[in-house]
Amino acid sequence: MNTRAIAAALTLSALTACGSTNLPVGSAPPALSALRVNNIQISGTAVYDVSGSTCPAPPSGYADFVSYPGLVLSGSLQGCWYTKVDASRTTPSGVYLETGREVFVGRLNGGPIGVFATTYKFESKFSGSTEIFGRCQHPLVAGSGTGGFAGGTGRVDIKDIVADGSYVYRGHISTR
Repeated sequence: MNTRAIAAALTLSALTACGSTNLPVGSAPPALSALRVNNIQISGTAVYDVSGSTCPAPPSGYADFVSYPGLVLSGSLQGCWYTKVDASRTTPSGVYLETGREVFVGRLNGGPIGVFATTYKFESKFSGSTEIFGRCQHPLVAGSGTGGFAGGTGRVDIKDIVADGSYVYRGHISTR
């Protein structure tokens, strides 16, 4: 018997022993639910709100997070993402590096509205003025979450889709 078959058999045995084999997809294991911990995998897409019609001004306390237009996120996260660039530089080989802070206002999987802040590191490669690829990592700032993100921790990774100027994201967020 291979290890996958053994793992599946053990999981089925454990669920049967607990009296349930049809837990909803995406739910936290019962032990974590009792502690009010949910580790949620997230994914979706994003585009800049260049018209300014979807993302209003950043929330109170983040008025200067306007280095770029608001980023409209859809998928697991629904809302607006605002950025403040703290530092940037380009290497002689054409690698662009940027660091800063961000804030997201919106919902997680349709839940209550909330806010969380991140720090970020962005790396991209250019050939002249044309981006070849880009990606960034955004760890959530501990204690920054409010509303649906109260107690939130985690990380959001974003990849530039250079062909059409959009973005895809994935990561995880844990809430308590």
